[in-house]
Amino acid sequence: MPLANLGEARLHYELTGPETRPTLVFSNSLGTDFSMWDPQMPAHSQRFRILRYDKRGHGQSSVPPGDYTIEQLGRDVIALLDSLGIDRVHFCGLSIGGMTGMWLAVHAPERLARLVLCNTAARIGTNETWNGRIAAVRKGGMKDVAAAVIERWFTPEFRAASPEKVAPALAMLENANPVGYTGCCAAIRDMDQRDAISAIKVPTLVIYGAKDPVIPTADALFVAERIRGAQTLALDAAHLSNVERAEAFTQGVADFLS
Repeated sequence: MPLANLGEARLHYELTGPETRPTLVFSNSLGTDFSMWDPQMPAHSQRFRILRYDKRGHGQSSVPPGDYTIEQLGRDVIALLDSLGIDRVHFCGLSIGGMTGMWLAVHAPERLARLVLCNTAARIGTNETWNGRIAAVRKGGMKDVAAAVIERWFTPEFRAASPEKVAPALAMLENANPVGYTGCCAAIRDMDQRDAISAIKVPTLVIYGAKDPVIPTADALFVAERIRGAQTLALDAAHLSNVERAEAFTQGVADFLS
């Protein structure tokens, strides 16, 4: 189990593929570990060196106490790249992973070749919404919120047709560390990058789910409009579009990065 000791946190990661290939970093959503990117691995492993990691508080990474910030999550990525001797990467992040990608593109653009922002926005929800989620998890644990979150992650049609793909996502969410989960809830609550993202010059693709109740289409398109030259890809999916429309998602990312 590779762990990078970054000082504040230890990040669990997986790095596969030859050093001669361009590196593609995958950053996962709130409440998941890096296995959420399994659907993308077969195709992308043929062309890229793949770096997947569990953000602080998630998966097999360490769980520092307290509220986290998007800046901390971004600096964790930079520290991880530094520890592995990797200078410049393509970065693909979904939801909070995408928010991390925005921060990197604003504050460390020299580390990014191309950026894929998936099912994400520059500002998500309200303080009341996130404080309510934090309180619910602290009171009742992850199982108290997991079922409701799954309903936002996948469309009813997908949940009915593909229970074998929904079950692992539910298990990840139910087994997520409550301290790490609420720490990242606070990071999302306190994040507002609506003004900052206009400074992004990194070539960017914005992927959004046409049926995503977490990220309204207008919020995804706002990101694309603020980033000059950004491309967009709409998928017939809810929040975890990389799972629900895995083939179209993978192909869209491959086309953009090529």
